[in-house]
Amino acid sequence: MITVLAGGVGAARFLRGLVLAVDPAEITAVVNTGDDTVLHGLSISPDIDTVTYTVAGAIDPERGWGLADETWTAMANLTRYVGVRPAGSTAAPEWFNLGDRDLATHFYRTARLSEGATLSEVTDEIARAWGLGLRIVPMTDDRVRTMVDILEDGDVTTVGFQEYFVKRRHSVPVTGIRFDGADNARPTFIDAIGASEAVVIAPSNPLVSIGPIRALHGVDATLSAHRDRVVAISPIVAGSALKGPADRMLSELGFEASVLGVARLYAPICGTLVIDERDAEHRDAIEAIGVRCVVADTIMRTPEIAASLATTTLTAAREGARHDR
Repeated sequence: MITVLAGGVGAARFLRGLVLAVDPAEITAVVNTGDDTVLHGLSISPDIDTVTYTVAGAIDPERGWGLADETWTAMANLTRYVGVRPAGSTAAPEWFNLGDRDLATHFYRTARLSEGATLSEVTDEIARAWGLGLRIVPMTDDRVRTMVDILEDGDVTTVGFQEYFVKRRHSVPVTGIRFDGADNARPTFIDAIGASEAVVIAPSNPLVSIGPIRALHGVDATLSAHRDRVVAISPIVAGSALKGPADRMLSELGFEASVLGVARLYAPICGTLVIDERDAEHRDAIEAIGVRCVVADTIMRTPEIAASLATTTLTAAREGARHDR
C-alpha cells in the first residue's frame, strides 16, 4: 500500500501521475480538510474536490480547481440580492465562486452529512461516483479549521483560511497560523502509515496543506517511527512556489523559502526529499542535515511527467525502507 499526504493542486497532479504508475487500488490519499468551509449552507471540501476532479480528469486545467467547461449562472444571480442583504448578514457571499456543476458535489456532501454520515463515508461515495480506483480519505472526520493571522491596514486580524486565500487573494502578510480543533481531532489514517511500503508527502504547502495533517495527535510520532520509508516532494522550486503562496508564507513566518528550508521542516518525519533539477546544487546541504536527496523533474506539466516523478519517488521510498528493517 502507498499512502500519500495531500493538499490541493500539486498533490492532485502528483496523484494523477501515481495512478498511471501503480494500481490505483494500492493508493490511499489522505487529504487536508483544514481548508474546509461552509458557504450558502453547503459543506465545501476544496482540497478533497480538487484531488477528486483532477484524478478523474475533470478538473479545469487553467484554474487548477473546479470543473472544466463550467458555467457560473447561480453565482451571477447572487448579485440580485446584494442590495437587500442586511448589514452584518453573511448571506449570498460573492467572493467564493462555486460553478453550477460543482454545486452538485456540495449538495450531495451536505445532505449526506446532515443524515449522519461521516466525511470519510461521503468522500468514498463521491470518489466512487467519479469512477476513481484509489481510496481518498479526509485527514479526520472531526472539525479542524486552519486560521490565519494576517497583517491588514497595520492591524493583525485572524481569518479562516479561505478568507485569506480566496477573499483576500493571499495578498496580505501572514503573521501566524493555527489549526483549531486539531488537538482533539482523531486522524483517520494512522494504521495506513504503518501498513504502507511507502508514505509520500505530496508537493503541497508544508504549512497550511501538510501542517494541519501533522498537527493531528500521533501523526508526527508515527511518521517519525517509519521515517526511512517517508519521501517528500518539495513544492518549492528555485526559491518559488509553482502555485499559491507557499514561498511567501514560509518567508513571512521565519522559514527559508527554498528546498533546504523544506528539508529542515520535514527532517524529523521524512528520510528522503525529492527536489527539482534546478535545485540540484542544494543536494549536499540537504544530505548534511540527515535527509537523503533525490534530484528529478518535479514540474508536472503532463500526466506522463507526473507518472515518471511518481516512479522515482516510490523507488526512493523502497530504497529508504531497506534502512527501516
